[in-house]
Amino acid sequence: MFDGYDSCSEDTSSSSSSDESEEEVAPLPSSLPIIKNNGQVYTYPDGKSGMATCEMCGMVGVRDAFYSKTKRFCSVSCSRSYSSNSKKASILARLQVGKPPTKKAKVLQKQPLVAKLAAYAQYQATLQNQAKTKAAVPVEGFSWGNYINSNSFTAAPVTCFKHAPMGTCWGDIAEGVRVEVPNTDCSLPTKVFWIAGIVKLAGYNALLRYEGFENDSSLDFWCNICGSDIHPVGWCATSGKPLVPPRTIQHKYTNWKTFLVKRLTGAKTLPPDFSQKVSESMQYPFKTSMRVEVVDKTHLCRTRVAVVESVIGGRLRLVYEESEDKTDDFWCHMYSPLIHHIGWSRSIGHRFKRSDITKKQDGHFDAPSHLFMKVKEVDAAGEWFKEGMKLEAIDPLNLSAICVATIRKVLADGYLMIGIDGSEAADGSDWFCYHATSPSIFPVGFCEINMIELTPPRGYAKLPFKWFDYLRETDSIAAPVKLFNKEVPNHGFHVGMKLEAVDLMEPRLVCVATVTRIIHRLLRIHFDGWEDEYDQWVDCESPDLYPVGWCQLTGYQLQPPAPQSSRDSQSSSSKQKKKAKSQQYKGHKKMTSLQLKEELLDGEEYSFLQGASDQESNGSASYYIKQEP
Repeated sequence: MFDGYDSCSEDTSSSSSSDESEEEVAPLPSSLPIIKNNGQVYTYPDGKSGMATCEMCGMVGVRDAFYSKTKRFCSVSCSRSYSSNSKKASILARLQVGKPPTKKAKVLQKQPLVAKLAAYAQYQATLQNQAKTKAAVPVEGFSWGNYINSNSFTAAPVTCFKHAPMGTCWGDIAEGVRVEVPNTDCSLPTKVFWIAGIVKLAGYNALLRYEGFENDSSLDFWCNICGSDIHPVGWCATSGKPLVPPRTIQHKYTNWKTFLVKRLTGAKTLPPDFSQKVSESMQYPFKTSMRVEVVDKTHLCRTRVAVVESVIGGRLRLVYEESEDKTDDFWCHMYSPLIHHIGWSRSIGHRFKRSDITKKQDGHFDAPSHLFMKVKEVDAAGEWFKEGMKLEAIDPLNLSAICVATIRKVLADGYLMIGIDGSEAADGSDWFCYHATSPSIFPVGFCEINMIELTPPRGYAKLPFKWFDYLRETDSIAAPVKLFNKEVPNHGFHVGMKLEAVDLMEPRLVCVATVTRIIHRLLRIHFDGWEDEYDQWVDCESPDLYPVGWCQLTGYQLQPPAPQSSRDSQSSSSKQKKKAKSQQYKGHKKMTSLQLKEELLDGEEYSFLQGASDQESNGSASYYIKQEP
């Protein structure tokens, strides 16, 4: 039985003698450095290899941590067991001088092997029982690895998502990086590890190949690089875990130690504190029972008090404070522009629904103001937005559309109340709040220059819509271009990239999605398996976008692409006439049930979408660089 890469080396010997001066594994030349974290390498000053194999149990570890003068054993227990067995065998041999060794002596000499064989037999029985148990449970679910492999997709890198775990400290993790992972191609009774290299990256997920397989992809496997079983090279040695080559290739090389040193010299691995960084990046400041102000999903123009019910991956399930059965809830990310500290509405002059609850419920407390995202400070003293000015804005009730809009009220601290022309309620109850720096509002002409379909006011007869004519007919002026956000970060997204995205029409759902268009910082997000009419315009820095593997990492449920039956149903339903929008929005529930597009507008939930603007150029109404569709 093979239990370590040193046990089949040609220069390795095993003896029953207790004399520690016997021949040991020849150390590797000092010119062959051992891999070190961050791609650096080191050698021991005495010229000896930094790795050693226990002659008792076969475990591989750091040489300096081994016992005995010759560093032959990983622990005192192994050293004593080996010595005890050797002495017993030696005594029996001396008693039987000139005679063949007795059966008892042979048993004592082979005791470690017998013990391993017994454990192996027990392990095989366990595997059979597990196989029977698993056979009764059908394996279902979406696999990102299979989805990407079968279609040759590319995923957006983790560095595109600064709000996600490891988004700001991902470093240069890329193809070729080596890690230590569990060896699943092994028959040993204990959990063992082997070294693998990253063949392909897809967000947090990595396609790994065991060292020694060269161009053989038969045992390649996908795993989440931030998972608890992924470690930098050297972790097994320092943690006392055995490195054992896969059974399929265990006889491919006679000296696995030499092979590994040659393969790993100069290679990169994960930082030694990688798992600690992952853990730290998944600590969220928002706690349950915190009180916040959040948009009222039944009246977009106002906010209400809600309580944090749960936190998953930075996403908050908020329950409106007056909901006795805790079913009246709202989902958003902790960095969403839709939530604010208690007292925010009063401070800027925003409408607010007062709670019927006269005092805080036991255990509830106000979330500290420093936990909320800060908006960029603006100077409203000079030329500034005014009521009645026209602009283009993403419709929060139809996130696939950019519409003709009007500034209805100017609040404090740079906040604006905006209404969609042609579909506003008489009392302004469907106005919505955007900050002046929001990437969801654009100057007049943005859609035309960037070849985006602009949604005209409902009932407007003069089509195709022309801004010049509309401004003259309504006796309005366009908001000055210089007042809009023109910053375009180097976001790293490309058309065709896969990601996990929140369905902002029903924000409790996170779905498999694709970037289909990029207009500066504005992304067109398509939900795989669904009609284009369900697409949503989202800002490149939206906290509602996540890398592939985010749901698996955080424990959030991922909604897979719609099956063919759902696609056929939604295709037929989309041909029917759409009803008028309601200010209460439940969403199309595209992953839970099939509803007509017009039915999507009559519900319980609503969410904003962060859009984008771009660099200023010449012209009065068209200041945005033209992009190819």
